[in-house]
Amino acid sequence: MPRPTALLLAPLLLLAGCARTDEPAPTAPRGELRGLWVDAFGPGLKTPAEIDTLIRDARAMNVNVLFAQIGRRGDCYCNRAATPRTDDPAVPPGFDPLDDLLLKAHAHGIQVHAWIITTALWNSATPPRDPAHAFHAHGPAASGRDFWLTVKADGNVRGGNDWVMDPGHPDAAAYIREMYVSVARNYPVDGVQFDRVRYPDYNPAGGPGQWGYNPTALERYRHETGQTGTPDPADPRWTAWRQQQVTNLVRETALAVKAVRPDISVNAATITYGAGPADEAAFAATRTALEVQQDWLTWVREGYLDVNVMMNYKRDFVPDQAQWFDQWNAFAARLRAAYPHAAQVSGAAIYLNDQASSVTQVRKTLDAGLDGWAGYSYRTPDLDVNAGKRTQAQVFPELAARLTAPGAPFERPAPWTKPDPRQLRALSGRVTVSGDLPPADTRSRCAPPTDRSWPAPGPTERASTGSCASPPGPSPCRPEPAA
Repeated sequence: MPRPTALLLAPLLLLAGCARTDEPAPTAPRGELRGLWVDAFGPGLKTPAEIDTLIRDARAMNVNVLFAQIGRRGDCYCNRAATPRTDDPAVPPGFDPLDDLLLKAHAHGIQVHAWIITTALWNSATPPRDPAHAFHAHGPAASGRDFWLTVKADGNVRGGNDWVMDPGHPDAAAYIREMYVSVARNYPVDGVQFDRVRYPDYNPAGGPGQWGYNPTALERYRHETGQTGTPDPADPRWTAWRQQQVTNLVRETALAVKAVRPDISVNAATITYGAGPADEAAFAATRTALEVQQDWLTWVREGYLDVNVMMNYKRDFVPDQAQWFDQWNAFAARLRAAYPHAAQVSGAAIYLNDQASSVTQVRKTLDAGLDGWAGYSYRTPDLDVNAGKRTQAQVFPELAARLTAPGAPFERPAPWTKPDPRQLRALSGRVTVSGDLPPADTRSRCAPPTDRSWPAPGPTERASTGSCASPPGPSPCRPEPAA
C-alpha cells in the first residue's frame, strides 16, 4: 500500500490542474524555425572572433535560432550563473561568451537558446579546478544524501566517461532547476534547452534501463510506493517511477523558468532511437521510453515544452535509417496537429550525412508539415568534417549555399516568434497536509510533483512543493473551492 507521502500530493494537484477556465489569447503564427546546434566541444563560441564568424555563418544560411551550448558538465560558458564559469582554457580570462553571443546575435534578429546538458556533472579523471563545482561535494567521493550520482544496477557510477546526476535525487533536481533559472534570470536568452534529460545510455537495446539506483532515490521510491528491496530493472513500477522523475524535473524546471521569464521558449532535445512509433499508444514501447526513461510525449501533451526538438539523427543514405527519419517526422506531425501548443522541430545529424543528404532531410522535414529543422552541428557540418577529411571552414559555406540557393528550402529569411506569455497556464506552490490524508483517487490528471521536502518533516504533518502546467485551451475542470 502506498505510504502517506505519495497521497499528500493530491490536493495540490487539484488546485494546479483546475486553476483557470478562461480561453488563452490566440497564438500568432510562429514562422519556421531554422536552427543550428553550436556545441562547446570545440571552436564556435569561445572567443569574440569565433562568435563573429558564427554570426556571419548563421546569416549566410538564413538561420534564425542558435542552440548554444553554454552548459557542458556542471559549468557555464558565462559569468553569471548558478554553476561555475567554465575552466576551458580556450575562453579568454574574464570573457563572457554568452553575453557576447547575445549582443551580436540579437543585433541581427537571431535568437539564442541556452543549451545545457541537464544531468551531466563531470567526465574527466582530473577534477574541476573550481572548488565550487558540484562534483567536489556531490560526486563519487560523496556519501549519504550528498551523493547525487545515478548508479547502474551492477553498481557502476559512470556512464562511459560521464558521471551523471540522478533525476530521482531531490537535491540534484533542485540544483538542476536553479542551473536553468539562473541563466534565464541573468541573461536575455530567448530560450533554454534541456539535453540528456533522461537516464544514461549503456543499456540493452530495447531496455530495460539499468540506471537510477542512487541510494537516496531508491529510498524515495520505497517510501512513496511501499515497495521493499531493490527493484529489478525490468520492474514496470520502477520503470514508470523513473520516467516520472525525469518528467517532474522537466515540468518543475520549465515552470521555474517561466516564473522568471514568461516569454522564454522552453524546449528539449529529445531522443528518437531506432524506428518511430505508429501512434501515441506505441510510444511506450519505443527505445526512448524503455532504455532511457524519457517520456517526452507527456511533455508535449501537458504543455511543458514550447518546442520539441527531436534529435532525429539518421543517415539519409542508409535505407532503414531514412525510413526511421520519416517515421519520427510523421509521428511529430501528428502530435503537432493534436497538441498545437507545442512546436515540432526535426533535428538532423548533418555530421553523419553528406551535404546533398542534409538538404534532402530539410526538404523531407518541411514536407512533413513540421515547424522547422535544426542541424547538429555547426562545428561538424558534414560527414567529411566529422571524419577529419575536410575543415569546417571549407564545408559550412558550401552547405549554406546549397540551402539558400534559388528554390532551396532556406532561399529567403524566415521569422521565428517567441512564446506569447498570455498562453501560459500553470501554477506552482506548496501544500501542507496534517491529520487524515485524502484518498488517492482524488488526484487530477497532472503528474505528481517531486517532493522537495522529502523525507517528511514529521509523522503527522507533511509538506510538499509541486507544480503543474496545462496546455493552452479551456480548463478541463472547474476551480475547486478553497478548503
